[in-house]
Amino acid sequence: MHTTDSQTLNDLEFELIREWLESFCVGPSAKLRAQKLTPGNRFKQIRMDLNRLNEFKSIRIHGEKFPALDFEELETEIRLLGIQQAVIPIEGFRRLYQASDLVNYLIQFFDKALFQYPLLKELTNDVYFTKEILSEIDKVFDRAGNVKDDASPALKEIRNRIKTLRAQINRNFDRELRKYNKDKVLGETLEGFINDRRVLTVQSTFKRKVPGNIHGSSKTGSLTFVEPVINVPLNNELEFLFDDERKEIHRILQVLTATIAHFKPLIEAYQVLLVQLDFINAKCKLALDLNANLPAIGQTTGFEIKDAFHPILWKSNQASGKPTFPQTVSMSPSSRLLVISGPNAGGKSITLKTVGLLQMMLQAGLLVPVQENSIMCFFSTILSDIGDNQSIENELSTYSYRLQRMKYFLEVANHQSLLLLDEFGTGSDPELGGALGEVFFEQIYRLKSFGVITTHYGNIKLKASELPHAQNGCMLFNEKNLQPLYQFSIGQPGSSFTFEVAQMNGISKELIEDAKSRLDQKKVKLDTLLNSLQKERNQLLEKSRKFDRVSTEAIRAKAEYESKESKLDSRLTQVNQVTEVNSKQLQAGKKMLQFIERFNAKSRKKDVNTVLFQELTQFLRMEKSKTEIKKQETVAPKKPTKKQQEKVETYQQELIEVGCQVQLIQTNRIGVVEEMKGKQLSVIFGQARIKVSLDKLRFLKK
Repeated sequence: MHTTDSQTLNDLEFELIREWLESFCVGPSAKLRAQKLTPGNRFKQIRMDLNRLNEFKSIRIHGEKFPALDFEELETEIRLLGIQQAVIPIEGFRRLYQASDLVNYLIQFFDKALFQYPLLKELTNDVYFTKEILSEIDKVFDRAGNVKDDASPALKEIRNRIKTLRAQINRNFDRELRKYNKDKVLGETLEGFINDRRVLTVQSTFKRKVPGNIHGSSKTGSLTFVEPVINVPLNNELEFLFDDERKEIHRILQVLTATIAHFKPLIEAYQVLLVQLDFINAKCKLALDLNANLPAIGQTTGFEIKDAFHPILWKSNQASGKPTFPQTVSMSPSSRLLVISGPNAGGKSITLKTVGLLQMMLQAGLLVPVQENSIMCFFSTILSDIGDNQSIENELSTYSYRLQRMKYFLEVANHQSLLLLDEFGTGSDPELGGALGEVFFEQIYRLKSFGVITTHYGNIKLKASELPHAQNGCMLFNEKNLQPLYQFSIGQPGSSFTFEVAQMNGISKELIEDAKSRLDQKKVKLDTLLNSLQKERNQLLEKSRKFDRVSTEAIRAKAEYESKESKLDSRLTQVNQVTEVNSKQLQAGKKMLQFIERFNAKSRKKDVNTVLFQELTQFLRMEKSKTEIKKQETVAPKKPTKKQQEKVETYQQELIEVGCQVQLIQTNRIGVVEEMKGKQLSVIFGQARIKVSLDKLRFLKK
């Protein structure tokens, strides 16, 4: 069966996503693909499409010199190339030239970036680089797109004759113009053009004085347009030459069409490639517009979407200057049914629709607005039951419609289905509808389907807490100011805050207390307990946020202290080295002064300084030896290769956690881990915070 149905597409407003995508497409073929886009279940192909799209997004983000995909499709030209004696018009050759030039550029681009964009490179497998199409078209057309004079000898001769004849016609006309202007028989404008022929503007009262062909008169009849008789045969000959020119151009284009026809398979491949890239480019533009990313695609059924935005709500709020609150939702085979409860207008339905719409976008080959470290999967079916869907045509009430919808779900759902059920169990008597809803809930559970369900029914919330592979979640509510927080939290059911919301909307306390007195007190106590639990949860969340802030500040302060300590140690080492050098130089200087004092310059005896010279030589030899030994000790050992390092060093990356001290393998720079998200770490190095991959770090100490 299909992955989804038209009702689900309507419920989740997928049509608007298609419209956005279509607006980014260039050609009609890509636009048609956007109009027909639906979620699929050919998972291998979808995965490849997503990875290919992510490669294209990488090109755009990194600002690579990629050509603009501004082209016109070639379907008409391809059809004409398959017909004998057919002639492609001048505009068609311009499109062919543009496409061949663009594809040549693309081939060169992907050849240079083969290892960076291998999936995009695959798209060019059916095309090849060639200048032949360009050179054949260049033989016929100039840069302005006009047929050249020397496109053929016959055309050159015809155009030379046209040029000569035009010059003769203009000379004759200018002579006649001067003559009749002197006779003052012409109007103020003197001349004009009628049917591409140069004519004299003659005052109608003098028209018989100017021999030639009359080509009409002015609206008032005061002027008559006369072609001088001397030019009549010449203009007729010019028309014959124009006809000869048109026929010769037609023949030239026919020959060129036959020549280009040899490249028909390549040009068909051009069309396929450019339409594919047009569609991928449109998807990329949509992804950039929505700040969308490619999450990891898990092998097992389940997902963990982090900081997910409903794209339609986000765009709408962005236009009106309102904030949009991201949601984090996770499901797995061990928690495959999620029951979301909480107050009305608190965001339950939006959270459900966010999960559904993002899943549909992913399975339609689109990137989704979530954090990159999110995990998603593929479902064989995605179905929804959202909103008040009455069927006037079939005379079905909301409740009847929902029953038929549920019957359909139970027939088709399996362990790879994702069901989205908004206001589950409503539409009938609350107690009876709640009981039937509970039965449906248990049946979905037995089918091992995945489901996101919003409800106000307490028995559904209770059932979710009892079943091992189901879970409750709620939309948080600020009981102090009686305002929804639009934040989703997994782990406990939420109160509907019925009376609190009523109070917020101006209902008097007397009426609210009267309503409470009519309820089963157990139900009131349960709702109060849920309120209390949510209040405590809000307090814990606030304390957790404060702890995180304090912890981050402590880590930063520790990193700053260690950085300063390292700088002081480095300075102390430098001072000690300078002191040591100065001390050695001072001792050597003193020794040399002693030698100088002992030197006897006055005595004439030959051997008077022999002993002194021997001692001096021995001293110098010893000092030289010490210096060489010191140099050998300070010479850096030869740096081992990367493979040798991996053999002899253990980086202990499995011990790395938040707060521990690590070292960059490449630069030996030391820092403190501030945050870990999978294999991506945030590390503080002195005053700087840097994102680093785990495999680039060495564990030092906790």
